[in-house]
Amino acid sequence: MKKHRLLAYIFAALAILLSNVMCATVAYSYCSLEYCGRYLGCSAPPDTAFLYCIPYGAGIIMCGLIARSFARRAWG
Repeated sequence: MKKHRLLAYIFAALAILLSNVMCATVAYSYCSLEYCGRYLGCSAPPDTAFLYCIPYGAGIIMCGLIARSFARRAWG
C-alpha cells in the first residue's frame, strides 16, 4: 500500500513538472521563432512553437492517468 501511494505522488509531481516545462519550452520557442522571423529572415511562423504541446500534453495525460491508477490502489 505504501508503495502505491509513493508512486501516485511521484507521478502526480511528474505531471506538474512536465506542465511547467511545457510552458517554458513553448514560450521560449515562440519568442525564438518570433525573433528569427523578424530579424534573421526565417520562414517558420511563430505559431509552430505550439506543436511542442502535443508530446508534452500526452506525457502529462499519461502521468495523470498512472497517478490516478496508483492512487486508487493505495486508497482503495
